[in-house]
Amino acid sequence: MNIFESRHFNIITPEQPHVSRSDGGHLIINPKVAVADRTHLDRERAIELMKLTMVAGAAMKTVLTQHGIDIGRINYQDNGNWRHELHVHLYGRARSAPAQPYGHYLALPPTAQAFKTQAPQQPLTAADVAALSAEIVRLLATEKYRAF
Repeated sequence: MNIFESRHFNIITPEQPHVSRSDGGHLIINPKVAVADRTHLDRERAIELMKLTMVAGAAMKTVLTQHGIDIGRINYQDNGNWRHELHVHLYGRARSAPAQPYGHYLALPPTAQAFKTQAPQQPLTAADVAALSAEIVRLLATEKYRAF
């Protein structure tokens, strides 16, 4: 589900997330033009990616906490092991996470095939997505991010 679109990137929440909503949720930032990894980004795209990771992470903390998920931190990861091109995962880490204990490493399946065979994780809700989208837009209009 699309949350936000910038000039060079899309922020989505996957229909089958790696981390359940109750454990903190999951967003992905995808470039519109595929590149192997961040070393292939030009200056403009590198800056835009950093800004979007910051804004999306701040939005996750604010919105999901307001929606009853006590986010303690966000893990930002360039995985690229299952899909061999740049994309950044944002994993919320809820202090009261039932399956992914706060303070522990994320327990992800070792392969894409193993992920497909596990029980589905709870995705973010439509209300979460709408609020995340609005918060990202709001944050991008703030002085901190306007001149970034």
